[in-house]
Amino acid sequence: MLKVGLQLYTVREDLERDFEGTIEKVAALGYQGVEFAGYYGRTAEQVKTLLDKHNLEVVGAHTPYADLLEDAQSLIDFNKAIGNRYIIVPYLTEEQRGNWPEIFENLRKLGETCNQNDVVLLYHNHDFEFTEKIGERTVLDALYEEIPADLIQVELDSAWVEYSGYDAVEYIDKYAGRLPIVHWKDFKHTDDGIQMMELGEGEAPVARIGDAADKAGAEWIVVEQDNSLQAPMQSIEQSMNWVKSYGAKGGVVNV
Repeated sequence: MLKVGLQLYTVREDLERDFEGTIEKVAALGYQGVEFAGYYGRTAEQVKTLLDKHNLEVVGAHTPYADLLEDAQSLIDFNKAIGNRYIIVPYLTEEQRGNWPEIFENLRKLGETCNQNDVVLLYHNHDFEFTEKIGERTVLDALYEEIPADLIQVELDSAWVEYSGYDAVEYIDKYAGRLPIVHWKDFKHTDDGIQMMELGEGEAPVARIGDAADKAGAEWIVVEQDNSLQAPMQSIEQSMNWVKSYGAKGGVVNV
């Protein structure tokens, strides 16, 4: 049975205005955990106190690649202090990409550092890991083939898999046992790219993705919406309503 979290990047502007109030609203909507993408100047003690107050778990933390290379230890210490064990590389900028052997070696070393500190390194994909290839392999597959599972785990962003022309369910099945977190997102193709949507409003097979994530042994399924056509708080409420409907129909979510 999957626990349902929210990637807080979705409500970043709300957090900037009112960090504590936004976290309270997220909990009230029924999300069981939050995945961080920054702490808005709060200390680890302040974050932990806020989470405990609203009975929220930490799903994980998107932690910039460059910051991890510069000072992984202090970032790990902060995350352990708030009760987080999943340190997630969220994105590689265009400037950071290209020298894949060096990137893989850096990720391997970061994974070793995480292991030594009893936390787990994960990698979160976008679309370029599918459109860029290393020989016949996608960058994503090469990454997980070159770095062993005990050093890096999978956070699969299902919408970017689908948008790239691949089958998210097949990828969830492929990395079963190695992906503690799946990002649950919906989207529509547009003339100039992609528009993220609330769950059930787009093209992604979101119910099948939920079923597959549970079957694959994922611990968390995380709602994320990079951008919205309405207020982000409305979007996360609408997506949670879909999640509850999915659960009422036998979906494998604990809400």
